[in-house]
Amino acid sequence: MLGARTASQGGATIGSVRNRPEPSTIPDGPGVYVFRDATGTPLYVGKARSLRARLANYLGDPLGLPERTAQLVEVATDVDWTVTASDVDALLLENSLIKTYQPRYNIRLKDDKSYPYLAVDLREEWPRPTVYRGRRRRGVRYFGPFGRANSLRHTLDLLLPTFPVRTCSDAKFARYHRLGRPCLLADLGRCSAPCVGWVDHPTYDEHIQGILRFFAGDATLLTGDLAARMAAAAEAKEYESAARLRDALAHVERASDTQQVLLSDHDDLDAVGVATDGLQACVVHLVLRRGRVVGRESLSADLVEDLAPDELMDRFLGDLYDAEHPPPRELVVDPSAGDLERLSAWLTSVRGQPVRVSAPERGKRRAVVELAQANAEEDLRRRGLRRAADHNARSKSLLELQDALTLARPPYRIECYDMSHLQGTSYVGSMVVFEDALPVKRAYRHFTVRTVRGNDDVGAMREVLDRRLARWREAPGGDRFGANPDLLLVDGGIGQLNAAIAAVEARGVADQVEVASLAKRLEEVYRPGAPRPILLPRASDALYLLQRVRDEAHRFAISFHRSTRARRMTASMLDGIEGLGPTRRARLLDTFGSAAAVRAASLDELLALSWLPDDVARRVHDRLTTGGVAAAGDAR
Repeated sequence: MLGARTASQGGATIGSVRNRPEPSTIPDGPGVYVFRDATGTPLYVGKARSLRARLANYLGDPLGLPERTAQLVEVATDVDWTVTASDVDALLLENSLIKTYQPRYNIRLKDDKSYPYLAVDLREEWPRPTVYRGRRRRGVRYFGPFGRANSLRHTLDLLLPTFPVRTCSDAKFARYHRLGRPCLLADLGRCSAPCVGWVDHPTYDEHIQGILRFFAGDATLLTGDLAARMAAAAEAKEYESAARLRDALAHVERASDTQQVLLSDHDDLDAVGVATDGLQACVVHLVLRRGRVVGRESLSADLVEDLAPDELMDRFLGDLYDAEHPPPRELVVDPSAGDLERLSAWLTSVRGQPVRVSAPERGKRRAVVELAQANAEEDLRRRGLRRAADHNARSKSLLELQDALTLARPPYRIECYDMSHLQGTSYVGSMVVFEDALPVKRAYRHFTVRTVRGNDDVGAMREVLDRRLARWREAPGGDRFGANPDLLLVDGGIGQLNAAIAAVEARGVADQVEVASLAKRLEEVYRPGAPRPILLPRASDALYLLQRVRDEAHRFAISFHRSTRARRMTASMLDGIEGLGPTRRARLLDTFGSAAAVRAASLDELLALSWLPDDVARRVHDRLTTGGVAAAGDAR
């Protein structure tokens, strides 16, 4: 049972909850709260600008809570809180506690895949650059992550003639040291052979620093330095040295061509883009040094919490940056990141130096943010496609759906219906079909609602379902509608569900098909006879499948509605034109392919139609360019 008592410790107010707290006992200020189970294990860590307001959400009616939150409140036996001096302090403390406790109900970021880094262990006597994957270690310099290991190795190969550092393993280094002779790379001029003493420490350290400078994004300064040294050698008539520097300059310039240039001002900054579909989220972290992209990191998470966009950004940034991996001097984000001053203060405390956080609205920095955002959206799309293409995941989602909705069998074929209209006009319906959790687009159907007038989604849904189910008994194995569905899903709440129940009962197929509805607000699933809506876990494959089916039905309905409305608007504009009867009007629309194309047609294009008299063509053009424009605007 949940409740509260308060005490003071170290200047902060700590609340430990044993019985349900009265709202007046919860501090009305910023802070961090921790839900725990009966053993004291932290289940969830959160922050709030007002602890009283936030905890009141958890301690209210559990029927109004999302499924994951309801599970948390049911399992938790205690909650304690810490009042902080500011929102920034709450953000710092929340991230510290999440990393310490790793609570099961907080979202957990994971790499989309293991991206390669360039790692240089400066603690070694003769440091070497290596392509590395895995957890970071103290005392090692890392650059990246990079999209492809092959590209990273190619870049490193281009630099070795200029900076001939060792790339061999410690075992190979020791073996050639015992032999007293270097390997083939030294003979090719791609290693300075420290294993046999061909190079001293100061010179070798210069080579290592050159590698570090390049991968830190300092390619421009590095090439400038090499060019100056080449010119000085030529001026001193040291032509062999000048030739070596010329070749080194060419190698560095070729290597720098592998880094994409986005900022001409050569600034250092990071850009973060976040994309979410309500069930999962992806973040892409672009690293720019001296205006060049030197790293790209992709992280993803299943959303087990209901988080606003600014809260998502807090969680992602808390995972990206800490004392060992501090943020750069500048971070650019999307405006949905929330309070930029708060983020700036927080990251400044992490870095120990000022960090500027901005949400640019134009210019090259805005283009960088859009690139990060586009990458995040693409990663999210690919994750969805991988999840849908995985046969095991599809089977799991169908079995989960059968269990959650208590269906007689897994719903191999799902038909989903949605309605679309504009203030009660141009009412249309859509039917989309998924088989084995994959869309079957050849089976999609559109419906133009005929009998319903005004804003009546329930009545329109009943009409569409009546017309579809009328074909059930005509061809039990399937006619032009295909096979009969295992699950008939409608978009909406209890009203739409009742319309579906009435339709299947009227057609006498209630014992042959399962019925359900999916409401958008809390993703509630309504089933016949269920005392309350079913709330599927947010990260479940079953909910992911239902959302995909519902969203596809919505997209299909909207696209048909727009085309239908455009045709009707154009048809109404063409009404009453002398010489343009129904046949010519239909042929006109068919010739141009769409209503928008007819409106955009020039007079010459209309006159070129051999079957349309010139005087009629002129009247059509006059109508569309004068009175037709007003009519179209009014129709919207």
